Amino acid sequence: MTDGLDQDSHKPAKSGWRSKRSEIEAQVKATREQLEHATEVIEARTGRNLPLAIIIGLALGFAMLFSLIVVKELFMLFAAFVIFFSVIELAWALRDSGRRVPRLPSAIAALTTVPAAFYLGDFGHWWVSVAGVALVVLWRLVELANPKLRAPAAEIWLDLAASTFIQIYIAFLASYSVLLTAKPGGQWWTLAYLILVISIDTGAYATGLTLGKHPMAPKISPKKTWEGFAGSVAAAFIAGILLSVFMIKQPWWFGFIFGIVIVVSATIGDLAESMIKRDLGIKDISSWLPGHGGFLDRMDSVVLSSAAGYLLFLLFG
Repeated sequence: MTDGLDQDSHKPAKSGWRSKRSEIEAQVKATREQLEHATEVIEARTGRNLPLAIIIGLALGFAMLFSLIVVKELFMLFAAFVIFFSVIELAWALRDSGRRVPRLPSAIAALTTVPAAFYLGDFGHWWVSVAGVALVVLWRLVELANPKLRAPAAEIWLDLAASTFIQIYIAFLASYSVLLTAKPGGQWWTLAYLILVISIDTGAYATGLTLGKHPMAPKISPKKTWEGFAGSVAAAFIAGILLSVFMIKQPWWFGFIFGIVIVVSATIGDLAESMIKRDLGIKDISSWLPGHGGFLDRMDSVVLSSAAGYLLFLLFG
């Protein structure tokens, strides 16, 4: 008799627990659906998987930060890694569009530019870059000995131009970051302009996402807006002043020069890469970095800014 009463007394408790568990499960499901909906809205607006993009971005950022602060040679290796895969990506994309770009020679030529910039300075950087261009051009010309690889003269000229463009656009310009890092105290200038580029991208992204209404270059980059550009300029001035005073030991007014130069170079670099992708008819250069596209999709604002940062160092540093 007692056992029956005990079982009856447990029924309301079990029923209450089941009800509570159902409520928790319903709340978790509703929260998950809200997060998924918010992610879909952001992805539709930006074209990116934001959470995954943040994770990969932080991983690359920590690797860059560690290499700059600990040992300069590590940054040379980090830059070589990024430049190598960026060259492979663009060469592959150009080949898919019909241009015959020698991938392996292009990657080798780009890799040699990095240690040349680090150990040989301006002289080595320039001449090894010229040698790299000569290598890829000569390689394509030698390929003409194979009847299967021959093409009309106009196509050959386009192949040579595409191969040369890769070396100048990625290897030569991006390796200015290595050239700058090799200078005494240059690692802080490199870190400063990279943080400034990140701040500019973040300011443009946040402002464009929330306030963006007026397209800046709809035929080149439909998602880039004038509101986003205004946000990037504001972020550039704030970050530029802080970095000038606390990191590279420059007067506060240099922050305005620093900010405007890098915001212009970063924006031009971003639009230039968007134009390349538009001409190739692709959304991303590659899909090697989920949430970002490819390495070059992350470097678009950095490539030209590397040369701009080095020039500022020569003038003011």
